[in-house]
Amino acid sequence: MSADFINCNSNSVDPSKDVSEKTDNEVLEADLEEKQRLINQILELQHTLEDLSTRVDAVKEENLKLRSENQILGQYIENMMANSSVFQSTSPRVDGNRSHASRRS
Repeated sequence: MSADFINCNSNSVDPSKDVSEKTDNEVLEADLEEKQRLINQILELQHTLEDLSTRVDAVKEENLKLRSENQILGQYIENMMANSSVFQSTSPRVDGNRSHASRRS
């Protein structure tokens, strides 16, 4: 009879093992879900970084274009001012001031 008791106990499932297996499976599933969530987040951040890098390149290109245009406009303004009589510096007439001063005396 003791042999039957031993066989019966060895064939039965230990409930603590069943619970620990379920707990292990739940932990593994939670880990897999967390890993998948992190992978998705990493991929999203990589795409965002690529988009930002593309935007930075476009802004740099626009900046260079605007600097070049600004330089051309600056040269144009300088040339216009140099060629215009309105912006020419006029030096006071030495003769006119002397003759005007001699009249006062």
